[in-house]
Amino acid sequence: MTLGLLLFRRRFASGTMIPAMSTVDREHESGPKPSDRALDWSVDGLSDSFPGLSARSRMSRRQLIGLIVMAIGVIAGFAADAIIAGTVVMTAAVGLYIAVMGMRIDLMLRNDGQQRYAFDDEFLRLQNDDELPTYTVLVPAYKEPEVIGSLVANLAALDYPIDKLEIKLLLEADDDETVAAAHAMGLTAPFEIVLIPPREPRTKPKALNYALLSSHGELVTIYDAEDRPDPMQLRKVAATFALTGADVGCVQAELAYFNADENIITRWFATEYRMWFTQFLPSLSKVNAPIPLGGTSNHIRRDLLVQAGAWDPFNVTEDADLGVRLRRCGYRVAVLDSITYEEANTDFVNWIKQRSRWYKGYAQTWLVHMRHPLQLIREVGLGGFIRFNLFVGGTPLLAVMNPASWLLLLLWFGLQPQFIIDIMPPPVYYAAMIGWLGGNFIFYYLNLIVAFELGLRKVFMAAILLPVYWVMMALAAVKAFIQLAFNPSYWEKTQHGLSSHGAPVPADVSDPAGGPAADSAIA
Repeated sequence: MTLGLLLFRRRFASGTMIPAMSTVDREHESGPKPSDRALDWSVDGLSDSFPGLSARSRMSRRQLIGLIVMAIGVIAGFAADAIIAGTVVMTAAVGLYIAVMGMRIDLMLRNDGQQRYAFDDEFLRLQNDDELPTYTVLVPAYKEPEVIGSLVANLAALDYPIDKLEIKLLLEADDDETVAAAHAMGLTAPFEIVLIPPREPRTKPKALNYALLSSHGELVTIYDAEDRPDPMQLRKVAATFALTGADVGCVQAELAYFNADENIITRWFATEYRMWFTQFLPSLSKVNAPIPLGGTSNHIRRDLLVQAGAWDPFNVTEDADLGVRLRRCGYRVAVLDSITYEEANTDFVNWIKQRSRWYKGYAQTWLVHMRHPLQLIREVGLGGFIRFNLFVGGTPLLAVMNPASWLLLLLWFGLQPQFIIDIMPPPVYYAAMIGWLGGNFIFYYLNLIVAFELGLRKVFMAAILLPVYWVMMALAAVKAFIQLAFNPSYWEKTQHGLSSHGAPVPADVSDPAGGPAADSAIA
């Protein structure tokens, strides 16, 4: 066990040790009936082993006290002198906004395109299959009988030795339609259906934890039901791990959309994903900062997963949380130039549900890892600490602050109310103009460049209207914070299979856009 994991356990563990193949694993393997202990571990494993790192409790006692003290201080300040209190609050808000926006711009400017590992097919053909690691692919699906056929076809296209591969379809035991659709496929190895016993919380990470206990792969990855991964992706990941040091615990592949140009929402979404996976994450990897992993196509060493408590079933962005936790254990995330195509949300309501869950999960992740700030600094460094706060914590915060900043700008230039004039002395005023106007313009311009690089005219034209998309983000962020207060672990289901472009099929990953032109037949 590495020094990072030893220190991690010493600081957070309640005394429970989980070796690479635990007694729970062995018990689960001993017979076909799932054990109660396996289900218990899938729900309670992280919170029992590392209670300080589970989102099971919304806030720590110190955080709650700090929030109450801050709220009382603000109220008392406005009661005593509204102008001074308003100036303090406005100065803090402007400074925070500039910092969050500035960090995103800095990450984009740092990116030189050299941070992602890339392999050609000629190199991959030199691999000795006998030396490849064993692999587990986990695919959770819930109430999605209509995509099971395309899901199986997409995963069957993976180029990997069948004797070293297991693909587990994780289905809720009471989801009769999806279970029936999967059984009707008559699946054989390497496919296996794993039925998840019904128990709260009904979340994706709980299903992943349950299936992890019966898995055997040295490497584990996750795909969603509608995913169309690069057929060579597993080989590329194996090559990445072979080339990197022991400090690399995870490899993150790129996510893109096969229906990028379907409507204006998917075009905005495609630009954002391109920004996220080709600009932000590679730059975070370059500076060795905590990386919030993408929802799928993150490939992780199984031994580290089990030792670190696996996924948090109470965090609705378990991927982001796990990425931060791996960094705290002393492990890096490598970024791979290999694309998994997904289905972009085409529907406004469905998009709001999905995005509000992401924002809520980022807020959960920030609250969990900020329970002991000084300890976090020691583990990830001051730079990593700052970037974690501004990127993970700043993502939902920026979304909800944007409309407030725009409203203040409109009031300032339109009505110039005396109170806003009073609480914005010249230094704050000029800083606000730099952040709100200059920062947004630079970020908007860089987004246009990313949209142009996608090579789809409709996507680029839609990017001109990106500020409208930012308003949608604000609505989702407001919903997220409301849910965080009243229903933090509720997992809002994203409906798949809505795209009029039809079910995805494996394609040549050289197509940069991931659009319909990428279609190919399965042999």
